[in-house]
Amino acid sequence: MKHIKYWMQVFLLPIYWFSFITIRSKRIYLFGSSFGKRFADNSKYLYLYASQHKKDVIHPIWITHKKEIAKMLTENGYEAYYYKSVKGMWYCLRARYYIFDNYSKDISFWLSGGAKKINLWHGTGNKKINYDNKFDEVRHPKNNWDRLRFALRRMSDEKPSHYILATSEMMGDIFASAFRVPRNHIIVDGYPRNDVLFKDCKIRQLYTEEEKEVISTLKELKDDNYKILLYMPTFRDSETKFFDVMDLKSFNEFLYDNRLIFLTKLHPKSKLKLEFERIKLSNIINASADVDPYTILEFADVLTTDYSSVYTDFLLLNRPSVLFTYDLEEYSRDTRECYFDYDDYIPELRTYTMEEFQEGILRVLKKDEFEEGRIELRSKMFAYVDSGSCERILGKIENI
Repeated sequence: MKHIKYWMQVFLLPIYWFSFITIRSKRIYLFGSSFGKRFADNSKYLYLYASQHKKDVIHPIWITHKKEIAKMLTENGYEAYYYKSVKGMWYCLRARYYIFDNYSKDISFWLSGGAKKINLWHGTGNKKINYDNKFDEVRHPKNNWDRLRFALRRMSDEKPSHYILATSEMMGDIFASAFRVPRNHIIVDGYPRNDVLFKDCKIRQLYTEEEKEVISTLKELKDDNYKILLYMPTFRDSETKFFDVMDLKSFNEFLYDNRLIFLTKLHPKSKLKLEFERIKLSNIINASADVDPYTILEFADVLTTDYSSVYTDFLLLNRPSVLFTYDLEEYSRDTRECYFDYDDYIPELRTYTMEEFQEGILRVLKKDEFEEGRIELRSKMFAYVDSGSCERILGKIENI
């Protein structure tokens, strides 16, 4: 059934061709994210900024594949439409700008023909992506059958005509290769989601009830002089070893004795979500997959992670991180190629066992020994270290 549905899309090609000749308005900006399934990431924050500060100049609209997201945004005073609604399809055919953080299908690929497409992307990690990833069977088909079966998928993915956001000149060179776009189609600026990490940010957050609850708890804990350790691991097969190397009752005692809170925020695809939800210990808090990490990142005194690209964004706060890479051997063997040597990429304290992890946490809280290397890496990864990315990006899009 899945394959039949995929190939039925061939009948949508006339609609796609028609979408190249519709008259598009330079004022209409469409935003979408995560294949239309979430209100999230860079698209979310650029949309909020545009809706709050630029409605006199442009017409920002969120397009979603989930009716409940459109309903939530509408109830909060924002303009949003379900992508198959009459208004949703109308604006998809009328908008000059499609702004997304995965691919144009975040909004509506089949109606996107004549639009300018701006891909904000969703991370500056170390693993090779898209065309740079030689194991990507969509972009590097091994035979004619692969070329045929991924033909429709390739149509809706990156194109040389797209514009790509990169956070620095170095990342611009990497993304030009990974997305196969001309270098002059790279927009160098900060990620919109990172604007909220700075105190002078002009974006008014739109919190879910769960996010409000987590933030309230964290504020109370910070006021009570607790230190927050934010644990954000990457998604991979070997993550299940976490419970083999951790004695959580003993770890909780360590946290309690040192007035520490271990706040966990797993990857949305993590296999450990249910296991973490079952943890009922005094100093371990689990934020669900629905919580936007950029609503809680600012509360972290220390980021504890492994190979996640969130480390790069955390550089902007210039706070210490402790790497907990208990499965480094398996991860190095199974993962795709990287852009940088792992030791060079993250100049932070590395730990491999629970005992080392605990010692490392206390060590970086006592003295930040890695600040110099962190600032050096930050200068390579980010051309801007401020809250002005949304304003600048919209100005640059206007000239496309």
